[in-house]
Amino acid sequence: MLHIDFSTDDLNRLRVAGNSDFMWDVVLSLQLLQNRHSALVYDPWRKQVRERLAQAGLTRMTRALMELSPHGPYIPDFLTPGHGTSDPDTGVDAVLSTPKRRLGQELIRLYENRPMPEGARRLAQGGSEALRRLGTAVRRYHAVAVAPYKTAIDHAIGSNRSVRADSALATGAEGLMTSYQPELIWRDGRIEAGYPFDRNLELNGRPLTLVPSFFCTRWPITLAAPELPPVLVHPLPLAPGWLAEAGRGSGERLHRLLGRTRTLVLESLGRPMSTSGIAATLLLSPASASRHASVLREAGLVSSFRHGHSVLHRRTALGEALLNGG
Repeated sequence: MLHIDFSTDDLNRLRVAGNSDFMWDVVLSLQLLQNRHSALVYDPWRKQVRERLAQAGLTRMTRALMELSPHGPYIPDFLTPGHGTSDPDTGVDAVLSTPKRRLGQELIRLYENRPMPEGARRLAQGGSEALRRLGTAVRRYHAVAVAPYKTAIDHAIGSNRSVRADSALATGAEGLMTSYQPELIWRDGRIEAGYPFDRNLELNGRPLTLVPSFFCTRWPITLAAPELPPVLVHPLPLAPGWLAEAGRGSGERLHRLLGRTRTLVLESLGRPMSTSGIAATLLLSPASASRHASVLREAGLVSSFRHGHSVLHRRTALGEALLNGG
């Protein structure tokens, strides 16, 4: 059981993230691929993602990421530095900026009862090439396992935000906390929640940030190190059949309309990206990435602009509307 005690000042300092977090979604979705939690809700997603990872040639790379994010009681905190940071660049840069000493300490703890693989050993030493590979792997995995489900994720996050806002406006901080039941139980100035082991999270005057996650199941999760800024990532109520509903909305129809690869290119361009960035993210040749970006630009779904010596591409409002079923 997890316990968090609140004073009146702690309630006043409470923060509620308005978005899911890029790195928490990566890590928690990796864990979902290693367990059978909430099978009715997530098994269709698991099947689809495994097939897509295999088709993209990312199965081996994903296994390496799972080594760093195992289904177990401990995940290295450096992998989840955000408190509702949905921007990929911000999330990845925060991971890659982890001090070398902390990298080593957390990876030693992760592998304390088993041999550390060579790739993790290089990462623990803070090698620039190992960090670069980690960043590339995270982006490639996210593009296949998380980004294609953005519509469903945004809908669930938006519904959650609406419920929290209504509760806070109607009944204040106490009502806000009560609205998280049954995932979080608010009782006599304390949060109680299911957890793999007994733990008291001490706020010590620091603001707690509540972060919703589409891929969080069974119980909330927090950082392992007590000295880090406190964050509590919590599940969202999802119903079986969400994947089929999302597919009817736009995803599968877009695949038939644009083709699978071109749809993935459109999905990846929620932020500016160069042709070489598209190629690296989706494991395409530069010529293929350029061709797909050109077709999408001619259709008005992508715009291109020069930034320094690079040409960057980004999804247009029309592309956004098409992707979200508008």
